[in-house]
Amino acid sequence: MALEVGIVGLPNVGKSTIFNALTAAGALAANYPFATIEPNVGIVNVPDPRLKRIHKYISTDKIVPAAVRLVDIAGIVRGASTGEGLGNKFLSHIREVDAVLQVVRCFEDSDITHVDGKVDPLRDIDTINTELCFADLETVTASMDKSIRLARSGDKDAIARVELLKKAQVVLEKGQPARGLQLNEEEQKLIKQLGLMTAKRVLYVANVAENDLEGKDPLVTRVREHAAKENSEIVPVCGKLESELSELPDADRQEMLESLGLHEPALASLTRAAYKLLELQSFFTSGQIEIRAWTIPAGTKAPQAAGVIHGDLEKSFIKAEIFTVEDIEQYKTEAAIKAAGKLRLEGKEYVMKDGDITHFQAGLAGKK
Repeated sequence: MALEVGIVGLPNVGKSTIFNALTAAGALAANYPFATIEPNVGIVNVPDPRLKRIHKYISTDKIVPAAVRLVDIAGIVRGASTGEGLGNKFLSHIREVDAVLQVVRCFEDSDITHVDGKVDPLRDIDTINTELCFADLETVTASMDKSIRLARSGDKDAIARVELLKKAQVVLEKGQPARGLQLNEEEQKLIKQLGLMTAKRVLYVANVAENDLEGKDPLVTRVREHAAKENSEIVPVCGKLESELSELPDADRQEMLESLGLHEPALASLTRAAYKLLELQSFFTSGQIEIRAWTIPAGTKAPQAAGVIHGDLEKSFIKAEIFTVEDIEQYKTEAAIKAAGKLRLEGKEYVMKDGDITHFQAGLAGKK
């Protein structure tokens, strides 16, 4: 199942503009609240210059980058948890994603009305956090009674769940997100099972003006300080500019970027930041047909990485032949890497490193 990032925000903050630019999804959403109930879903490639570096020395028919699914969720408004706007019709979409990109507006524009009448990104963040906290509190309350009954019977899992629910209840009642809880490894697994929206990792996307591409406006500074306090990250993006760039041919896009003193669209940085947010990394396979980046969670062992390619490879895994991008750049060919003794043979306990170039060897499936 593909990992998903949900993009959320108040109406008219530029959320759908940024989604459309990321996914090249087509026409922009209309400029009014409650534009959509069902979320738009797009596949976003993760820019990785290492793929071209590999392709320089290993000729293939195509290059396939890693990707994540991006879900554009309807605008949240004050009172959503009690039925305002689209109410809880869309909350299930937030529960289902693995992490959240929260778009906040950090620019003034009299032609684009703000749902609360004035641009204030910290108030917007607080509005969304409050609504999601209220919804999560309902989830916790509903789970508490059942868990307490099971705990009385001595069920160890239920006892642990009750303790976690109590911790979550305390912070949620204060209007604080559950992601601020200090949890051990077992509690982290339990809280994922609860599906709490405020327990998900958040990346703040500051939608900035065209004259503030680096995000130096005081509005952005306030969001940056807020993100730092909760150990989150922020990426400044000009939705209007990125939308224009996404519609240009490659040559024209590069010319426009150079005229702005940029080497890549801000959305490339945003996509990589989202990938990092999910604690993901890539390994590469190369052959005559393609060079491909495969996505795995950080800490994945070699057999499980092989299983991402095909389940049979994990079951019949023997070993992995591994070299690095730096190796292929130094020695030019795989044969020369092997001759120099730089081709590593790794077994079942090997923990994959980001950027490993890998050939898996398996029993029944043979060499892949």
